[in-house]
Amino acid sequence: MPRGESPLDPEGGPLFEFAARLRKVREQAGRPTYRDLARATHYGIATLSSAAAGRQLPSLAVTLAYVRACGGDEREWKQIWQRTADACSGRDASAEAGEKNAQRGGPKAPYVGLAAFGEADSGYFFGREKLTGALVEHLKEKRLLVLFGASGSGKSSVLRAGVLPAFPDVPSLLLTPGPHPLEECAVRLAARAGVDSGPVHTDLTAEPGTLHRMVRQILAQRQEDGSADGSAADELLIVVDQFEEVFTVCRDARERERFVAALLHAVQVPDSRTRIAVAVRSDFYTHCTRLAGLVDALPHAHHPVGPMNAEELRAAIVQPATRSRLTVESALLTTLTADAHGRPGALPLLSHALLETWKRRRGNALTLAGYHAAGGIEGALTQTAERFHDALNETRQTAARRLFLRLVALGEGTEDTKRRVPLQELDSGPDTAFVLEQATRARLLTADAGHVEIAHEALIRCWPRLGVWLEEDRGQERLQRALTEATTLWESLDHDPDTLYRGARLTAAKDLPRGALTARERAFLEAGEAAEHHARQRDRRRLRRLRRQVGALVVLLVCAVAAAGLAVRAQSTVARQRNEAVALRAADEAVRLSPHRPSLAVQVALAAYREAPQVRTRDGLLSTLSVASSGPRSTGPTSTGPRSSGPGSTGPRSAGPQAAGHSPLKDTPVGHAPAVTADGRTLAMADRTRIDLWDLRDPRQPRRLGTTDTGGVALGTIQFTSDSDTLVGVGGDRVLRLWDVSDPRKPRLVSKRPTGHTEAVYSVAVRGDGVAATSSYDDTVRLWDLSDPARPRALDTLTGHDANVKAVAFSPDGKTLATGSDDRDVRVWDVADPHHATTVAVLEGHRHFVDAVAYSPDGRTLLSGSDDHTAKLWDIGDLPRHRELGELARHADIVTGVAFASHGRTAATVGVDGTVDVWNVTDPERPTPVAHLTNPRGTVKEVRHLTTDDTFLTVTAHYSVQIWYTDLDRALADACDSAHGTISRAQWARHFPRLDYDPPCPRRG
Repeated sequence: MPRGESPLDPEGGPLFEFAARLRKVREQAGRPTYRDLARATHYGIATLSSAAAGRQLPSLAVTLAYVRACGGDEREWKQIWQRTADACSGRDASAEAGEKNAQRGGPKAPYVGLAAFGEADSGYFFGREKLTGALVEHLKEKRLLVLFGASGSGKSSVLRAGVLPAFPDVPSLLLTPGPHPLEECAVRLAARAGVDSGPVHTDLTAEPGTLHRMVRQILAQRQEDGSADGSAADELLIVVDQFEEVFTVCRDARERERFVAALLHAVQVPDSRTRIAVAVRSDFYTHCTRLAGLVDALPHAHHPVGPMNAEELRAAIVQPATRSRLTVESALLTTLTADAHGRPGALPLLSHALLETWKRRRGNALTLAGYHAAGGIEGALTQTAERFHDALNETRQTAARRLFLRLVALGEGTEDTKRRVPLQELDSGPDTAFVLEQATRARLLTADAGHVEIAHEALIRCWPRLGVWLEEDRGQERLQRALTEATTLWESLDHDPDTLYRGARLTAAKDLPRGALTARERAFLEAGEAAEHHARQRDRRRLRRLRRQVGALVVLLVCAVAAAGLAVRAQSTVARQRNEAVALRAADEAVRLSPHRPSLAVQVALAAYREAPQVRTRDGLLSTLSVASSGPRSTGPTSTGPRSSGPGSTGPRSAGPQAAGHSPLKDTPVGHAPAVTADGRTLAMADRTRIDLWDLRDPRQPRRLGTTDTGGVALGTIQFTSDSDTLVGVGGDRVLRLWDVSDPRKPRLVSKRPTGHTEAVYSVAVRGDGVAATSSYDDTVRLWDLSDPARPRALDTLTGHDANVKAVAFSPDGKTLATGSDDRDVRVWDVADPHHATTVAVLEGHRHFVDAVAYSPDGRTLLSGSDDHTAKLWDIGDLPRHRELGELARHADIVTGVAFASHGRTAATVGVDGTVDVWNVTDPERPTPVAHLTNPRGTVKEVRHLTTDDTFLTVTAHYSVQIWYTDLDRALADACDSAHGTISRAQWARHFPRLDYDPPCPRRG
């Protein structure tokens, strides 16, 4: 039963009437649940329910989506919404005319929207004066500044509108690395020097010192031209914005290293004339530490960009308006400050909401009604993007989807980022040109003479439709991105045939939709097909020559007779092999479909396993069932929290027939840092600046227990004490916090104290008697006494690692502690006396950073995971003696998490490659694979074993929690419980061509 809505306030005026009419539309549609509406509209449940709450006017885009999902008249509702907006904001016809005149050439907007502030906007840049002053002083004293901050923290604006104007007499050069940072640097330098960029690029590639020499040449030229004035102008300030592009879009590791070497040489050479400021997203800090030279420079060069405090936010809101002779309504200022304060990445959303509010201003006043009409800080960006999308016809909407997908660089262990794309990479058709123009006009994209990019990464995070596109096409986008790069290489080498796709790569690329390819890419594939055709012709000619050399006719006759005898068996073998190939392909497709069409995916996976019961189809079935059990259900909210389904779930389902492939999914906990109690009954998830507690007694039906705020601090790691009564966490401020969670419905902060770490804290572990360990990027581990949660005490500081200490874990008996570090070593410490810990063993063998460690339940075996793509098993049963037992080398990328099952017979490893590998470690010297599970959403970052059945809990790079099931017998028995409806004949024919229709979950009478 859907939950009843709260009564409307009859004194609510136009909002009361609007909400009442909206509720009536839903009533006439049969009262679909808000979960159903959310699934149909791509908007959140809270957004849709508040649309009919009568407290504020929803955006037009939300309103029309709501009405569309309920089968209402969109044209009529556009008029209803506009009349209500006018009534709420007091707008009249003359006010509307004045707004349109302003947009055509009236006063300049005091807010820039999604775009970063530039030098030309410095007069409107407020709120960052303290930070700007610190950065300017840093650059005056030192030659290198590396600015780290979260996406949306305002890094680019601070450098462009804050730092650059502070050096008015110093010539500057601004660049973003792009896919070829050396080439981009060469082009910028050559333009300043007035020379051809080709030789500069060649010299930069060969010799890092070229950058320093080019800077001297540019400055000497200024001296000769008489444009230099004073000693300050005898230097060049280089600003490298969006430095993370050297990792996200630059695929050439050597070019990346040479670019960084050139920058470092330019600031470190004794006669340096260069100062460099670099802006990079904070989630790429670890990537930066992997670059030789840069890791040594970071301790003296890095500077964090934190969120604005309330006073700074007020300045950023009010001062630009005051400069433009506008006023900000006090209620609006209060609401904006409250909405933005403490929200990670809020600045672009705030700026966009202010711009949209300015467009709806009343006279010279920015009003709360205008802010609500714009959609608020949550909805303004979504409303703008949806308004742009809804104004396109169907063909152009398809073109818009292709365009925006090309403008996103898919994350590998990090969030997705925007991608700066040359215009020549885009389709030159009229639809793409029109979409580009409209998106630029809506300020969703920015374009210059040669490139286009998304205005800000906030659009990737906050436009639900784009998020759905990315999830649906993630695998296809990686394939298409590789095709784009291969096409560019082919063209740059003058159509060298050796660079063409052949074989499996060509076959896979040919499966991409033709409409999604540009003319350049189609030409590349056609050339590959032609080359493959010519190769086949050569093979045929060679075969004919061989046939002419065949011996006597008698031998041929004997072969013919033998072939006739084998024909029957061969026909059966071919049919079986064909069916197996179809089943294997269907199993892979089921995994890809599982997040989006779970019911269909489960049936495809089950049918594939029944057709070909092999390891690959088994893994596909387990992966599909696990992933299909994650997401929002349509059963309606219960009094206890979100419901979930999975193998064995018997929860209620929504009434009415549903087509296969469109069933709703469950709600799951979200966040980036998990903690599970020792009994596996309770889960805590740190989600930015809050912690949610969940009842996991049935992992298939988690129930929310309680929530607590962290005081605006994003927690990086959390852990329960052994009695499950206390939760320990450390955030970006390096402060240790303890919460009383003995009643998980009412978590309560009991203490907090600085850890003393000088760099970020990576992990925390707690042993049975309340002793805790925190690991840090300052190369140390600190031990704490938490026996009295109200008064945590420092015990000892462990030194010995030569780089960031990441992983930390106590042995089951609490006598030893294992730590993993970027120095590639695993250290085992004697912590029986936590006041005087000592190293007892150093486990050497990993070839790269160690990110995860875990003890076996008996404490005799240690498992470690590394950036070298392996996990290693170590015998530590007789310390200090130790030895490597075996290596789990199945991952194709960084191993980010490891865990033993509580019974000790199996272990799990997870990684950036998006896989969850489960191993039988009964004999740790000969580990064998149990299951190879795949997360189609990408990177898996954490893994915890749950005591219920043989299940594992993981967290993905997109902060979703996933429960993985490894019991095949139960999966086979319960698979059809996850299916809503029956796979149709058309769907069957698509996934199982030439196989008789045999639905694995037939419709039940």
